[in-house]
Formats: sequence, C-alpha cells, structure tokens
Amino acid sequence: MKLLQEFKTFAIKGNAIDMAVGIIIGAAFGKIITSIVSDIIMPAIGLLVGGVNFTDLKFVLKEAVGDVPAVTLNYGNFIQVAFDFLIIAFSIFMIVKLINSAKKKEEEKPAEAAPAPTKEETLLTEIRDLLKDK
Repeated sequence: MKLLQEFKTFAIKGNAIDMAVGIIIGAAFGKIITSIVSDIIMPAIGLLVGGVNFTDLKFVLKEAVGDVPAVTLNYGNFIQVAFDFLIIAFSIFMIVKLINSAKKKEEEKPAEAAPAPTKEETLLTEIRDLLKDK
C-alpha cells in the first residue's frame, strides 16, 4: 500500500503532469518537423542536386535472390533523419532562447514600490510603537 501511495503522490504532482504534457507536445512537434523536412525541404534539396530522392539512396550489399530481399545499407534514410534532427534541435534551441530572453526581461523590471500606508495604518503603527515603549 505504501508503494501505491507514493506512486499516487508522484503522479499527482505538477512536475509529472507537466513532463507528460511536454513529452506529448514534443512528439507532436517532432511529427510536424518530420513532415516539413520530408515533404517540403528534402524534395527541394533533391531537386537542387538533380532530382535525387534521399530516402531512396542505398548501397546494395547483397542482391535479392528469389523470394529473399536484397540486403541494403540505407544511407539516404540516415541523411533524412539527420536533417530532421538538426531542424528539430534548432527549433527547440530558438524556442528556449526566446523563453530565456522573456524571463530575463521580466527579471530586469524594477520591483514596484510598496504603496504608501493609509492614515489608519500610520495611526495604528504609532499606537503600537507607543504601547511598546510602556
């Protein structure tokens, strides 16, 4: 029962929930970036280098024989994934940089001065000080 209670405390804490939300949003963001790279950026790069589809690039290590498929080293797919990673990493870097600069601007704001005490507060303070002296 103690283990179950500890797990409940952990799962209900804000940090675990925030982390779960971050992972879900990160996965969705990764899919968006993968689509941008696969469907927009890589075809344009492939066109610039002569109509090459990078995901089709491979070295054939052993030719297909009958029903046995060929053994290939798919380096084009690796290039695709590397572009995905670089774009995702750069995007996250820019987001973190934006958040950090916003936090820095917020920290640089001077703290607002405390409002002047009302007449009642001033009078009560004087009464308190007089009572302390007695």
